[in-house]
Amino acid sequence: MAIELVKEYFYKFDMKDRVLEFDVSSATVELAAKALNTEGARIAKTLSFKDKAEDNNCILVVTAGDARIDNKKFKAEFNQKAKMLSADEVEEFTNHKVGGVCPFANPNGVKTYLDVSMKRFDTVFPACGSANSAIELTCDELFKFSNALKWVDVTQ
Repeated sequence: MAIELVKEYFYKFDMKDRVLEFDVSSATVELAAKALNTEGARIAKTLSFKDKAEDNNCILVVTAGDARIDNKKFKAEFNQKAKMLSADEVEEFTNHKVGGVCPFANPNGVKTYLDVSMKRFDTVFPACGSANSAIELTCDELFKFSNALKWVDVTQ
């Protein structure tokens, strides 16, 4: 299970105990916000896109829960149209199923970027590899543990 990969990943940083698991689904922004008793904007959603530069890879963009991809900004940043992966491709490229996709414990070569829409919060809640998990991180921690390449501005 992908959540086990994420827990192992955080174990290396003595942070395994910070991974939260719920008795209810957190597979969408709305469900995660309800499970965490927080506003939806603080849910760090991980979106997965085809990487036109590398056919056998993907780009992950982590955004605030209320943010939407701006196609013009995305194209300017990545030199390609924003084409999301299918559910099967998501699991193939990230090892995570839709609803639990996260920027942690992904295969080598997956490129992760963080959108500036999250910087308005002290902490955010990305998923941890399952449809009923999350972890609370500062933006600096998210940047570090996601191995993000950089902060981008690709949302409306």
